[in-house]
This record gives sequence, structure tokens and C-alpha cells, in this order.
Amino acid sequence: MKIFYIKKVIKPKKKNNIKQINRKVVKALLNIIWPIFIIISVGYAIFSGNIENVSNGIFKSAEEAVNLTLTFLGTLCLWNGIIEIAKQTTLMQKIAKFLRPLINFLFPEMKKNETAYEEISMNIVANLLGLGNAATPLGLKAMKTMQKENPKKDTLSNSMAMFIVINTASLQLIPTNVIAIRNSLNSNSPSGIILQVWIATIVAATVGITMSKILMKRF
Repeated sequence: MKIFYIKKVIKPKKKNNIKQINRKVVKALLNIIWPIFIIISVGYAIFSGNIENVSNGIFKSAEEAVNLTLTFLGTLCLWNGIIEIAKQTTLMQKIAKFLRPLINFLFPEMKKNETAYEEISMNIVANLLGLGNAATPLGLKAMKTMQKENPKKDTLSNSMAMFIVINTASLQLIPTNVIAIRNSLNSNSPSGIILQVWIATIVAATVGITMSKILMKRF
């Protein structure tokens, strides 16, 4: 007599379902928190007799937001246009060649991937020019290219981790976005923070790269 056992297969929950649940929870909390903040603020303004200041603040903030947007738009159009022109010339190839020794040191796994080299170079150039908004899509392209070379698709490779560290440090020669913000706020010296930005980003990049290299060797 043969006895057959039927095993119940329990499938693990998919990560996508967990992410969707987390997003719904966060969205629900935001839908509760922000209305509460608004109601409390308006209620306090009414009882304290400052409702006129609230109204003036709303219109003033809207005006400043529009001015800041226009300032950013002009700056981004200028530098994005320069980058697009550079793409159509041999300039990007020359920049990639100039940065090759640095990229070889930072991304030894990508030595044979010319596409990744070019995308990483463009991302670094955009960051050096302080164009965070322009560097983001370039960085996403580079990450997709590196993911293709990644043997473990569910784990970041060393090159991907290093790339994130470099973008987080955001080494900048010309902090374009910061200068644009300071200029829109009528700063007496919009570019007066360049030296401080150099020091801060160089220190951040140096510490980040050093610690990443140490941890990569150990793990």
C-alpha cells in the first residue's frame, strides 16, 4: 500500500505587493497629516487675528515660486543645451577619455563597457556643472546599463554602489542650481558660495569613495 503525501506549497509574498502596500500607507498618512496642518494653521491665524498675513503669504509665496521656476528654467535650458550640443560633437568622447583613468579606478568592473563609460562621464560632467536635474536622467541610464552587466539582478554591484555614492556627494565646480536660487532671492553675491561648495563636496566625495573602497574589499 502506497501512501502519497500532498505538500501544500506556500508562495512567498511578492516584493511588489509589499511596495504597493507601503505606498498606500504613506499616501494615506500624507492625506491625513497635511489637511490637519492646514486646518490648524488657518484656525490659529483666525483666532490670533493674522488671517490677512496668511492671505498675503499665500500670494507672495506663489509669486516667488513662479519667479524661481523661471530662473531655473532659463539656467537648465542653457546648460542642457550645451550638453546636447556636446553630445553631437567629439567633445564628450574627449571628456570620457580624459576621465577614463578616474573611472577605471572607481568602476573597475566597467572597463570593457564603452556605453557605461560614456553615460557615467556625462553624469559626472552634469554634476560638476551643478545640473542635478540634468544629471538624474543620465544617471538612470548609466544604472540601467550597469544593471545589464550585474550578475546578481537583485543586489547592487560594486560599480552601482560607487555610482550612488558619487552622485550623493555631488562633486561640483559650478553650483548652478544654488547660484540660480540665490540670484532669484536677490542675493548680493550669488556666486559667493563656490569655495564653500568645493570644500564640502570634495570632502564628501573623498570620504564616500574611501569608505566604499574599504567596505568593498572587506565584503
